Amino acid sequence: MKSTAHRTRDIERQAGYLKPEHCAPPPPRSGADTMWFIRDGCGIVCGVITWFLVFYAEFVVVFVLLLPAKNMAYSLFNGLIFSTLAFLALASHAKAMCTDPGAVPKGNATKEFIESLQLKPGQVVYKCPKCCSIKPDRAHHCSVCKRCIKKMDHHCPWVNNCVGENNQKYFVLFTMYIALISFHALIMAAFHFVFCFDQDWTKCSYFSPPATVILLILLCFEGLLFLIFTAVMFGTQVHSICSDETGIEQLKKEERRWAKKSKWMNMKVVFGHPLSISWLNPFVVPDHGKADVYQYIV
Repeated sequence: MKSTAHRTRDIERQAGYLKPEHCAPPPPRSGADTMWFIRDGCGIVCGVITWFLVFYAEFVVVFVLLLPAKNMAYSLFNGLIFSTLAFLALASHAKAMCTDPGAVPKGNATKEFIESLQLKPGQVVYKCPKCCSIKPDRAHHCSVCKRCIKKMDHHCPWVNNCVGENNQKYFVLFTMYIALISFHALIMAAFHFVFCFDQDWTKCSYFSPPATVILLILLCFEGLLFLIFTAVMFGTQVHSICSDETGIEQLKKEERRWAKKSKWMNMKVVFGHPLSISWLNPFVVPDHGKADVYQYIV
């Protein structure tokens, strides 16, 4: 017996299912539409919370842990590292949020576009009935973005965007830098507790002892929570990239119809060719090199 997924594919193979006459041509994009941003209330709130938590951690690290320290070299060194990593984390978050993850042109399932594919007997194309688009291979529809996304991994409310082929690098960097600053903050907080445990707390902080303890407890709770969450997410993403199988493909247990590449090549497809320091730079758009061009025809 065929699964639901296979029955759906069989329906999509029927020529009458496409119904190109029901699709209007996609509207031309104006200059105001060049920036990608999803207007989702939950995602926007999660994005604001993310930035707030990073700024809170920066405040506590600088004004509670570093400035009161007697060792100036210690304060400057750790302050520079933490602030740099926090900046890279926020930059990665902004890029992941405002980069088109690989949206298929909406409404391209028109008669003219289908004719331009010059289909041969036996060749089929898949149409998404929700956004009226001809879907290339490995594209899936996102109900939040309301678009079909090429090589979609999942929709993440924390970046208010889908994670797809065009912004996966930035999402991976975001999880990595958040995990690093969380770990760094926990280490500095632990040193602070050890050094100030037997001393007068008024000399260890510019704030009162109760306020200092509360600020540090909240920082440790935030750091531990996000260290675990982002470290797991980072590992999951790296495994997904190396295996060249997105999260949604693993969840749906989809049949592998694409060529198998080495783990190293899969990493270069996402982060760029060749290996360089730009892999860690969220401001560098990855050069996908010889990445496969997704086909509309199957």
